[in-house]
Amino acid sequence: MARFENLDPYEKRGPLDIFRWQVLDTLAGRRRPDRARPSETPRVDNDGVALASLAPSLTWIGHSTFVLRLGGLCIATDPVWAERLGLDVRRNVAPGVALEQTPPVDVVLISHAHHDHLDLCTLRRLDAHARSARGTAPTYLVPLEVGRYLRRTVTGPIVERGWWESHDVRGPGARGESVRFTLVPQQHWSMRTPFDRDAALWGGWVVQAPEGTAYHAGDTGYFRHFAEIGRRVGPIDWAMLPIGAYDPNWFMRPQHMGPEEAGRAFLELGAKNFVCMHWGTFKLTDEPLDEPPARFAAWWDEHGPGPSAAARRWQLAVGETRSLG
Repeated sequence: MARFENLDPYEKRGPLDIFRWQVLDTLAGRRRPDRARPSETPRVDNDGVALASLAPSLTWIGHSTFVLRLGGLCIATDPVWAERLGLDVRRNVAPGVALEQTPPVDVVLISHAHHDHLDLCTLRRLDAHARSARGTAPTYLVPLEVGRYLRRTVTGPIVERGWWESHDVRGPGARGESVRFTLVPQQHWSMRTPFDRDAALWGGWVVQAPEGTAYHAGDTGYFRHFAEIGRRVGPIDWAMLPIGAYDPNWFMRPQHMGPEEAGRAFLELGAKNFVCMHWGTFKLTDEPLDEPPARFAAWWDEHGPGPSAAARRWQLAVGETRSLG
């Protein structure tokens, strides 16, 4: 079985590292004391009506899931509407828009095969919802070898791409313009079972539409190629970057960015707007759920584009819709 590798050297984590973190560090008192969850991750009611419009917009559903309207297409990124991941990780805040109130999705983007980014139950529901509403299922764009996980679940076409490879989808209507989707490198890894580590590729997706260019980084550690992404697919108007799941740093740094690293990545991308994601929905690591946006805001004020660029920091509430016009 072929195995994929990162562009930068990668400090792989294995069962012994998990044992050190979950058991030895707990016994030794090295983990941060568990704090009660924030009473509520910021959330606004959204009945999905605005998403039904063809006007360009972006809506945060939670974690790494967004619904975008670009080129007239309805696009879902790493869709997870599940109430829990596995047996013990419960959702901290309800999805920003109920799946049944979401317009039928035209394109589903998957960044990699981890369960908090590729939820088969959600994909089954999205597929059925689209077929019921308009008679056709979404198109699924995935990295190489990720398609094998979807084939028994979805009915729509599955398109696999490697890094820097693209696929065009035409928007609705006789004059619909093509939207280009390009898979770009990501610093991460892949696994769904104990036997398929790194057997499927991982990557971020760039969406180039008539209204502008959006970049969804998926799940990534900091690496040296953000500037290259910006040069090859830019200018990027909206960069959706992860700011959470970073503690303990010794374990998470090769695979997840903290808020400050995400800020550095944003500057290297040369993007116009920073859209925060990957925080507040699932408690996957040791930092308090509400810490990432506070740390990122502090970084932005000290190192970002400057106070005059406050409107470029999009720290959305779950369920919030922003115009991309």
